[in-house]
Amino acid sequence: MDKRTAIGLILIFLIFLGFNWYTGRQQAEVAAERARVDSINAAKAAETLALEETIVKANENVAMNDSTATRAIEDRTRMMMGDMLYQATKGEKEYLTLSNDKIEVTLLNKGAIVSSVILKEYTRYDGAPLELFDEADNIFDLGLFTNQSIHTQNFYFKPTSGSKTVTEGSETISYRLYADSASYIEYSYTLAQGSYNVDFDVRFVGMENMISPLQNDMTLDWSNNAPQQERGWSYENQYTTLAYSFPDENDIEELSIGKGQESEEITTGIKWVAFKQQFFSAILTADDKFANGDVSYTTYQPTSGMIKNFRTSLKIDYDPAQTDYGFTFYFGPNDYKILRSLDGSYEKLIPLGWGIMGWINRFIVIPTFDFLNGFISNFGWIILLLTIFIKLIIFPFTYKSYMSMAKMRLLKPELDAIGAKYPNKDDAMKRQQASMELYSRAGVSPLSGCLPLLLQLPVLIAMFRFFPASIELRGEHFLWSTDLSSYDSILQLPFSIPFYGDHVSLFALLMGLSMFASSKINMANNPSASSQQMPGMTFMTLYLMPILLVVWFNNYSSGLSYYYLLTNLITIVQMMLFRHFVSDEKLHLRMKENAKKPRKKSKWMTRYEEMVKEQQRQQRRK
Repeated sequence: MDKRTAIGLILIFLIFLGFNWYTGRQQAEVAAERARVDSINAAKAAETLALEETIVKANENVAMNDSTATRAIEDRTRMMMGDMLYQATKGEKEYLTLSNDKIEVTLLNKGAIVSSVILKEYTRYDGAPLELFDEADNIFDLGLFTNQSIHTQNFYFKPTSGSKTVTEGSETISYRLYADSASYIEYSYTLAQGSYNVDFDVRFVGMENMISPLQNDMTLDWSNNAPQQERGWSYENQYTTLAYSFPDENDIEELSIGKGQESEEITTGIKWVAFKQQFFSAILTADDKFANGDVSYTTYQPTSGMIKNFRTSLKIDYDPAQTDYGFTFYFGPNDYKILRSLDGSYEKLIPLGWGIMGWINRFIVIPTFDFLNGFISNFGWIILLLTIFIKLIIFPFTYKSYMSMAKMRLLKPELDAIGAKYPNKDDAMKRQQASMELYSRAGVSPLSGCLPLLLQLPVLIAMFRFFPASIELRGEHFLWSTDLSSYDSILQLPFSIPFYGDHVSLFALLMGLSMFASSKINMANNPSASSQQMPGMTFMTLYLMPILLVVWFNNYSSGLSYYYLLTNLITIVQMMLFRHFVSDEKLHLRMKENAKKPRKKSKWMTRYEEMVKEQQRQQRRK
């Protein structure tokens, strides 16, 4: 491996290392923001504290044996709330279900909320049903003012017909919270067949005279826990965060990924908010927009079975003349095709990379992957064919790079002669000028060997982003790997090694060995270049980098390690074929013939010579 190749590989490794540090670093606790959010929650709690205390006392008859006092509390509460609202604070939990071929949505009458969602086509890593979230720690509350603060989560709604209605393949369940016989708030949930979307409509009927005339907005609080769905907690945590999008924009914003807490205040309009995990998301979209809001998350410990607790508090502009407010839930997979088919730039939730890396994934990798998937069901073979396809695309540049390195190897004696002619440091510019003239006569560009590395770098990073984000690989078996989207394990260790983990990934080991073999063959094929490297550089490229990558990739997607293994193996085969079919003698003879031909200096070479001469004149003046 020559010096330029080594530098290129080191740059690739440093970029990967920097990305890993960025996505996995521990986020500092945002104390000020959390204090602000906590103060908001405390204020809301204070608003309803007195009411809740009276309800608890009335319902449970806490520490009271005097029936007259109990009736007095109930009478005061009923006067504050009205008889029908007061009666709605009492009840028992009842559940109704919306279901299609994709999801099962369970609704709870207390608060008329979505209490849990199960995705029918998927399971957890351990085979259990995949539940996006459950009733525990699930909050969905609409806050508004009548003659007091009302929070819908405290009331038992009544289903309008006692069960769901079915119309043209869609199921609908509606709940009502009555303020009096002619005034109520209605929640309607509709699920169509074959859809991951749940339409959520809020209607105010006869409430215009009951809601405070000073109210100009409502507050929608949504919070739930994201349970661990995948095999590796830390790996899943790297892709679990809260995201949101602004109206009329095609991009999204995400909270920084980390293991602590993160929060943000959004002072402008918001189109949607997503509680995003590695492969699944719960998204709430407003038909119009949310006026502003706060978003935050708190990360659980790795052994808790949970990844994060998501929270958002969203403001909705209130107009007494407007009776209907429309929203849509998306409960489903982070599948690029599905999310792209929806109107809202949801596909940006899938981290395919920015700039050219994102283009490679969207316009080359994903279409090729989907095309092959139409004919082949085994994803191990699909990755093999995809790797061959990518290597074929960059083959001309790989061949040109090898020819450039071969020419550099053949010029080694002449370069040594130039070095012997100008041994002093003061002659460095002359030595460099003479070397450039030699390259020009031989038709060699010292930079051409780096071109394939520069072309492969975006591809390597694109694949680094593609495999962990590809839900198609989730749960797919190949050889000894039971899930190509997660790490493979051939040995479970009785202890955990820092940065390595508690298991041994065979694909990661084979990838490291193939990288070592590739570097060894390159050095054997180009001993003149490798001899110029510093011993530390040789040790790093030959030994240290493969070891570091094995440690790093031990917890990563086995599909990713498998892809890099194939890339290294194909590179080894290419180098052996090049070495077999390219004759050094014929190539050297052709270089000598080219050197005899008159060559026009390039503009770059002319400018370089002028720069050298100017530096030499300045040295003579000194």
